[in-house]
Parts: sequence; structure tokens; C-alpha cells
Amino acid sequence: MNEPFIITVTYQGTEHEFKARFERWGYNHRIAVLIGETTFTFEPDEEGGYRALAHPEQPATTAEINVHLLQAVAEKLAQLSH
Repeated sequence: MNEPFIITVTYQGTEHEFKARFERWGYNHRIAVLIGETTFTFEPDEEGGYRALAHPEQPATTAEINVHLLQAVAEKLAQLSH
């Protein structure tokens, strides 16, 4: 079940493809998504959506990632899970 897959997200009128990986996390799950050179972990939140977490051991390149892009990825993951 941890096979990588591609998630396609439309952001600012352009389709972007990102490598993703499903990860079992206790009784829950996370989805690791590679955006640029940074891996973000998306985990389910209390409202049924997803929140993005950056891995602390990665360089501080997250400032280069647009928050709206992370929101678009989170919304796409929420659509796929319903």
C-alpha cells in the first residue's frame, strides 16, 4: 500500500504533478508529497481535510513554497479520500 503515486493538482490555471506516497501512521495515515525539493506530509485534520507539515530535518526551503499551492494539494487529497 506504500506504493508511490502521482497526484495532479491545478494551481493558477496550470496542472502540476507531484510524487506522493501513502504512509500508515498508527491507526491513521499520512500522505508524503514531494513539492520541488521538499517533502511535505499531509495528515487528516478534525474537519475531514488535510493539513501540511514540513519535515524538520529538511533544509528551510519551505519559504519558497506558496501556501496556496499547499492548500490546493490538501484540497485535492480531501477530494480523493471522499
